[in-house]
Amino acid sequence: MRSHAQWIQSGLGNTSVYFFGTSGTNFFASTSAGTFLSTDNGTNWGATSMPFVGFSQMLDTGSNLFAATATGVYHSTDNGTSWLAVGLTNVNVLALVVIGANLFAGTAQYGVYRSSNNGANWTEVNNGLTNSNVTALAVSATNLFAGTSSGGSVYLSTNNGTSWSAVNNGLTNPHVSALAVSGSSLFAGTASPPGIPNGVFLSTDNGASWTRVLTSVDVSALRVSGTNLFAATTGGNGVLLSTNNGSNWSAVNTGLTDRFVLALAISDTNLFAGNNSGVWRRPLSEMITSVRQFSPERPASFVLQQNYPNPFNPSTMINYQIATSNWVTLRVYNILAQEVRTLVNERKDAGAHQVQFDAEGLPSGVYPYRIQAGQCVDGRKMVIIR
Repeated sequence: MRSHAQWIQSGLGNTSVYFFGTSGTNFFASTSAGTFLSTDNGTNWGATSMPFVGFSQMLDTGSNLFAATATGVYHSTDNGTSWLAVGLTNVNVLALVVIGANLFAGTAQYGVYRSSNNGANWTEVNNGLTNSNVTALAVSATNLFAGTSSGGSVYLSTNNGTSWSAVNNGLTNPHVSALAVSGSSLFAGTASPPGIPNGVFLSTDNGASWTRVLTSVDVSALRVSGTNLFAATTGGNGVLLSTNNGSNWSAVNTGLTDRFVLALAISDTNLFAGNNSGVWRRPLSEMITSVRQFSPERPASFVLQQNYPNPFNPSTMINYQIATSNWVTLRVYNILAQEVRTLVNERKDAGAHQVQFDAEGLPSGVYPYRIQAGQCVDGRKMVIIR
């Protein structure tokens, strides 16, 4: 049996895990095969009867649990046993946060909405928010931050979303994939096409200025545990950890055989990672006491880039690279793991390639895409907005 001083697979093998959510002892996973629930800290998983296909975030406010989905916001008052749709119907919601009695929803197309009655009613709050593709929200005291993509960056509201201002000085990447707050520090994780600086950026002055503290990685998720910051990456670097506010980073990947990490969650005393081969678990204490400095690895000769722009409508570009001449398949799936497009299915020469994806006829939502070249397999996810 494997030692617990490393990552161990914790169920849902051979399933792509996109997002996690927690409520009390309930632990949810949004996957390519549907939504699953574990009540024993990830040891066992069972399918759920949720009235939505998948979720992009869960927010637990104590007495209320909210789920952000591609078809609006859902509300539960019993730790996720039953759910009620509470607005923004047919809107792709990607992020949720709460400040006092105000619930905020970030959407893939329509900016930010606010509700003061647990989602029963919503008000659009976008004055000054010039990019409506909101991929992440974060709260620091009474400050509300919105991370955007496709030419956006980070916006700040100090009045519950009534007005917004761009806070991008030094933030050289316009595609923010994640936000996290640790004390007085605000972190922005970014992911972008080649040629644009990516990684993790740090601001200690509420976004007035930014410094890049981690380079050459595409970040899919950020999670904070005390003074420790974890970053999930999708370029082969796996899970990275900083214990000193981003000054130094360590790769904490022992036992993690699939380092294309899409999701992170902290539950009990463990860190969970979701990737294309299921759920993985590792004790927090073991990682925090075994820190070694991280040097970003250059991408291997087999590389699948994040599509750009993302989110997009109606088309986007996907770049990939293969080491040797090989038969290549590149397919796009919906959240139910059903194939919706085959973009490549032929032998390709070694080197860099580009393919355009036209999403005509497909509704708004999250769409995973997967490439295989011989024995090499990789995948990412894209967002269509309408």
